[in-house]
Amino acid sequence: MARYLGPVCKHCRRENLKLFLKGERCYTDKCAFDRRPFPSGAHGQRRAKYTEYGVRMREKQKVRRTYGVLEKQFVRYFEMADRGKGVTGEALLTILERRLDSVCLHLGFGATRKDTRQLIRHRHVQVNGKIVDIPSCLVRSGDKISLKEKSRKLKRVDEGQGTMARRQLPEWLELDKENLTGLVKNMPGREAISLPVQERMVVEFYSR
Repeated sequence: MARYLGPVCKHCRRENLKLFLKGERCYTDKCAFDRRPFPSGAHGQRRAKYTEYGVRMREKQKVRRTYGVLEKQFVRYFEMADRGKGVTGEALLTILERRLDSVCLHLGFGATRKDTRQLIRHRHVQVNGKIVDIPSCLVRSGDKISLKEKSRKLKRVDEGQGTMARRQLPEWLELDKENLTGLVKNMPGREAISLPVQERMVVEFYSR
């Protein structure tokens, strides 16, 4: 599976938005976006003038980079949302939120999406009592997500629970902190997704 392995702080600087891609570091004075809130590179501090195409592309990139999805897979999600019922942009965000790595991040199983993906890949995460090692697996209403008993003492899990105090658990999820078990109460609506993007522009980008 293709993955982006380069520095992630430059994504926040390019999108002019803190995407919280490095966990606890994003809440400290070491945050690269707070120290240098402009794109990296020799010409990063110049004022950018975006065309209509450029504005829509930036909105698309914000969503894609927030969820750590590469372009090919992102297009598949868009096509899935476009074929379904309801508003395409909202359906797209709902699909991305339903990814297992996103749900585990909300539940505090890791401080970053990279951490939760590694936990899933290394077979530490269970869905309805069965091990699932695919980060892109989409959860459904009523699913129970948990960690194996031996995995609950991992350092990255402790760090994830530490960052939970800085984040708010979405209303569509329920967490048993003592047993580190989450429940998907229902599917997330747009009002439950706090990502500050204009999903309509993402739809316009792919519909041009």
